[in-house]
Amino acid sequence: MNASDVVASVLVLGGSTLALTAAVGVVRFPDTLSRMHAATKPQVLGLLLVLAGAALRLRGNVDVGMLVLAGLFTVITAPVIANRVGQLAYEEQNIRDDLLTRDEMLEVTAEREHRRHDHS
Repeated sequence: MNASDVVASVLVLGGSTLALTAAVGVVRFPDTLSRMHAATKPQVLGLLLVLAGAALRLRGNVDVGMLVLAGLFTVITAPVIANRVGQLAYEEQNIRDDLLTRDEMLEVTAEREHRRHDHS
């Protein structure tokens, strides 16, 4: 076993551990916004670490390009999906107000409602 195999193994194990903590967070956290945070940040980093470990192990193989594309797709789409889920949870009042330290969406939601009523 050479040094690159050890590094690849550490990356895969570290990424798997992060993915596991993300799954535990999704199950254990109390509200949608907390669950969304757990489902995006550690999950994406965990996946990127696993993909980096796999790419290191497969270096020189044609499949590395697919691993890069999978990582890029995840990095591009995860923030957009998390943002939209957060907006929907807020609009449907599926959040715990006692866990918020600052309500930045209050003005945005009020402005949307005002525009919606103007167009009706």
